[in-house]
Amino acid sequence: MPELPEVEVTRQGIAPHLLEQRVTDLIIRNASLRWPVPEIARQIVGQTIRAVRRRAKYLLIDTDAGTTIVHLGMSGSLRILPRGTQVEKHDHIDLELANGRILRFNDPRRFGAWLWCELPEEAHPLLSKLGPEPLTLGFNPQQLAAALKGKKKAIKLCLMDNHIVVGVGNIYANEALFAAGIHPQAEAGRIDMERLTLLTAEVKQILANAIRQGGTTLKDFTNADGKPGYFAQKLHVYGRGGDSCTACGNLLSEIRLGQRTTVFCGICQTK
Repeated sequence: MPELPEVEVTRQGIAPHLLEQRVTDLIIRNASLRWPVPEIARQIVGQTIRAVRRRAKYLLIDTDAGTTIVHLGMSGSLRILPRGTQVEKHDHIDLELANGRILRFNDPRRFGAWLWCELPEEAHPLLSKLGPEPLTLGFNPQQLAAALKGKKKAIKLCLMDNHIVVGVGNIYANEALFAAGIHPQAEAGRIDMERLTLLTAEVKQILANAIRQGGTTLKDFTNADGKPGYFAQKLHVYGRGGDSCTACGNLLSEIRLGQRTTVFCGICQTK
């Protein structure tokens, strides 16, 4: 599933082509996504795009009339293409622009979303209860400590909880915990402030590095110009269960935690 860096790289890729462009048409070939594409989404036609933003893993395309909310799901992608480009299988939606280009949404598994919001997007049910963005000042050791107070859940599960902090998916939770030397099964509410300070710093650094590298390509993700991300070359633990730890040489352990693969070093990551 594309994670926050992949979504941010996509935003950066498409934004220059969309800003201040008038939408001339919205072509919906298949409305059966994770939620049915609402007919009201066509209200974007005739509007000028004022901003392209990201909230968690949602892309927000702002106009004066409302906001299109896009989620890539597990296999979705957005591409900027010339109008008239041949339609391929799973090309479900085209947003046509006055500059002769289209924003094309492709989603083989159809777990993505294309929605419309006329209210301030903060009030939308999908966005209203989200935690702070990890790359902002709102995500800090004090905020994290308050959110984790009294929690007995594993720290990795809490780190992936969008009510606590958004966008830290499985890949980056594994990597941040390794960098901070924290065992993924450690009881969240018992981690001291020194470790939480290190953890918040590592989350920020790892996500920022991944964005600079163009995201992490595993199976499905390519960025908006079709080029893959390269952060996968920098992974220390994710996908490396049974390999040697890059820090100490110990064999990395792999377990299932919250139904997700979790890889860690039993020597470098202490509870």
